[in-house]
Amino acid sequence: MFIGRITGSIVSTHKVESMVGQTLFIVEPLRIDEKKKDSLKSTGRTFIVVDAVGAGEGEIVLCVQGSSARFTDQTKTLPIDAAIVGIVDSVQAHDAILYDKSTEGT
Repeated sequence: MFIGRITGSIVSTHKVESMVGQTLFIVEPLRIDEKKKDSLKSTGRTFIVVDAVGAGEGEIVLCVQGSSARFTDQTKTLPIDAAIVGIVDSVQAHDAILYDKSTEGT
């Protein structure tokens, strides 16, 4: 599992039938800033994931990869290897709150 920020979406008009109607997002995995340990920063990678929870662009989400991506009722028949399974409300580590959705953007 990893957390990441949704940075974009994918539109595909030609795809296998089982993928019709699935929302695809671009997610950048996040990690704790190793120097300050008071914030999250991008790892520099990106993943294409299927949204199983109704997330939106800009949100921080909980993602799974591999066979775990097919363990939800919505994704069990899909040809995928990454899925969003949760929307993150807050992240706390090293005695600091690194992310709080309720104060994001204020």
